Amino acid sequence: MTSPLAVSPRASRLPPLPRISGMLLHFTSLPGPGGCGDLGPEAHRFLEQLRRAGQRAWQVLPLGPTGYGDSPYQTASIFAGNPILVSPQGMVDEGLLRPADLAELPAASAHADYGAAQRVRFRLFELAAARLFGEGSELAAELRAALRRDFDSYCEAQSAWLSDYTLFAAIKEEQGMAAWISWPAPLRDRHPLALDEARDRLASRIRLHALVQWQFDRQFGRLRRAATAAGIELIGDVPIFVAHDSVEVWQQRDQFLLHPDGRLRVQAGVPPDYFSRTGQLWGNPLYDYARMIDDGFSFWRRRVARAAALFDRVRLDHFRGFAAHWEVPGEARTAEIGRWVPAPGALLFKTLLSDPDTEGVRYIAEDLGVITPDVEALRDGFGLPGIRVLQFGFGPDENYDGRPWGCLKNHVVYSSTHDNATLMGWYRGETDGTRGDDQAAAERARVHEYLGYEPHPEQAPEALLRLALGTAADTVIVPVQDVLGLGNEARMNRPGQSEGNWQFRLLPGQLDEPHLQRLRNLTRIYGRLPREKSV
Repeated sequence: MTSPLAVSPRASRLPPLPRISGMLLHFTSLPGPGGCGDLGPEAHRFLEQLRRAGQRAWQVLPLGPTGYGDSPYQTASIFAGNPILVSPQGMVDEGLLRPADLAELPAASAHADYGAAQRVRFRLFELAAARLFGEGSELAAELRAALRRDFDSYCEAQSAWLSDYTLFAAIKEEQGMAAWISWPAPLRDRHPLALDEARDRLASRIRLHALVQWQFDRQFGRLRRAATAAGIELIGDVPIFVAHDSVEVWQQRDQFLLHPDGRLRVQAGVPPDYFSRTGQLWGNPLYDYARMIDDGFSFWRRRVARAAALFDRVRLDHFRGFAAHWEVPGEARTAEIGRWVPAPGALLFKTLLSDPDTEGVRYIAEDLGVITPDVEALRDGFGLPGIRVLQFGFGPDENYDGRPWGCLKNHVVYSSTHDNATLMGWYRGETDGTRGDDQAAAERARVHEYLGYEPHPEQAPEALLRLALGTAADTVIVPVQDVLGLGNEARMNRPGQSEGNWQFRLLPGQLDEPHLQRLRNLTRIYGRLPREKSV
């Protein structure tokens, strides 16, 4: 019997993808001063490194403002950019700062220091705001006028989300960064008079936060144009759920399953699995899908349209949640007790495909975890490429299609991801809390059997990269840690661990020319280099 989703003409409407490879590296992991990487010179330098290595994609993690734990998957806004990604040097190039203003930037380091990055940037944002908006500004009058016109135009064009986000950010500062559900009731519940008073009282901070977003979008726009010119697509990441302490939940409470005072009625997570014996309790509110269906999924249409304006492809995190999500009581402490609740994913994607702002978006379905036939039907019915992680292909299931021989053209193959061990860490069997020594040894033996030989441990990452790049998949993504052959000391995230994540950074010069040329050679061998343009 034909699947009801098979009527979607999506797959035939989109042009075929070339055979390519790319790297996964979040902006905060770029080298340089300032506490963490950003959208400035090192981002443009990495684009050039990708080009020299023959890579044609750069995947990053979500870009929103982060809070406790620094997770890019728990952000204060699904539209705003993280202030720490704004490049101080970029503001010097704009004329908003002077080179001398950057003298106190923290030196380059091996680990991200998000607190330092935040503090130093907001001091610089305040300097920039004083020069742009203050009386007696030292900016040349013509430059200042041009920047002010561009700023005003930006604020008007982005007002649909910017006005609420900047108000939310300013109130959070005033409330000592407390979550919105603990604000005084008139602010928590968005009483019009209380919001008007806050806008008047906090006008200068609201304008400062608008300046930050203006600079973020200008800098990201320059990087996007440079990537396009270099033939490199940017791949973004959209988490399925949004943070409870976010402007969208504060502003659009009717879209979520909450108590009248804003507390969680139920929350998102995943049951016990490969990553965690007690499951993962995410603390995100779940959607009121009945309400979303009634208003034509306006929330999702705007969200995807924003992602499409930033990226060439969009990875949908936790794709299985569009078929059914794991619902946990709001007061639960672990995700062990919960239930699977169906979600209207088919109706959502049909809606997105009929919206002029989102119909041409290319997605990657992160279909890891407990994958059931309804998830596969949703993914395949809309022609969405799923994900295969090389490491998972060497488990005990001989018929698993994640083995290198089983990967299809429409898969996106990863050597590893931000959520699991690096290739070297996995091969060595370094402890990550998800498998014992016996399992690690059995997986390593299967690798040797597949390769037909046992590589020297230091050569194992390259041997495994050959397996990934040699698959039939149109797209292969390699985290930079695997290009460098780093162990689990360079791992980005350990699911279920609340602290010490997201801190990996490249050191200046660490990704050097020999690494780039070795990757380029592998890319050539497996037919993923850009084709030379005929004269």
